[in-house]
Amino acid sequence: MVKEISNSWNQTRRMKRVDECPITTLEYNGWLDKRINDNIPKPSLESARSMEEYLRVVLSKLEIIKEDFESKSLELEKRIETLEEEKMHLRLDVDVQKLEAEKLRKEKRKVKEDRDSLKTEYKKMHLSMKKAGLGKTSEQWQQEIREEKAKADRWERKFQEI
Repeated sequence: MVKEISNSWNQTRRMKRVDECPITTLEYNGWLDKRINDNIPKPSLESARSMEEYLRVVLSKLEIIKEDFESKSLELEKRIETLEEEKMHLRLDVDVQKLEAEKLRKEKRKVKEDRDSLKTEYKKMHLSMKKAGLGKTSEQWQQEIREEKAKADRWERKFQEI
C-alpha cells in the first residue's frame, strides 16, 4: 500500500516536470503552482511587518512570559520556604509531644508502682491490726470502753469497801 502511494506520487511529480515544457502558458503555470502550493499560506504585503518589528513583538511577549514565570517562581519559592518552616515546627512539636508522652508514661508507671506498694502495705497493716485487735469498728470500741469502765467502777467499789 505504501509503495503504491509512493509510486503514484512519483508519477505526479514526473508528470509535472513533463508538463512544464515551453508549450504551457504562464496562466497555466500560475494555476498549477497555486494548486500544488495552496496549502502554504503566502504572506500579504499589506499586513506584513518587518522582521525587526516581528522580533520585537516576539521578544516583548517572551519578556512578559519570562516575568510571569519569575514572579510565579518567587511565589512558589516563598511558599516552599513557609511550608518547610511549618514542617520543621511540626517536627519539633511532634518531638516535644513524644517527650511529654514518654514522661507521662514514666509517671504513670511510677504511680502504679506506688499504688501497688500502698496496697500491699495496707494489707500487711490490716493483718497486723487484726492480730493486735485494732481492727474494730467504732461501735465495737465504744462497747469495749463501756465494759472497761464498768470493770473499773467495780474495782473502785471493791477498794472502797476494803
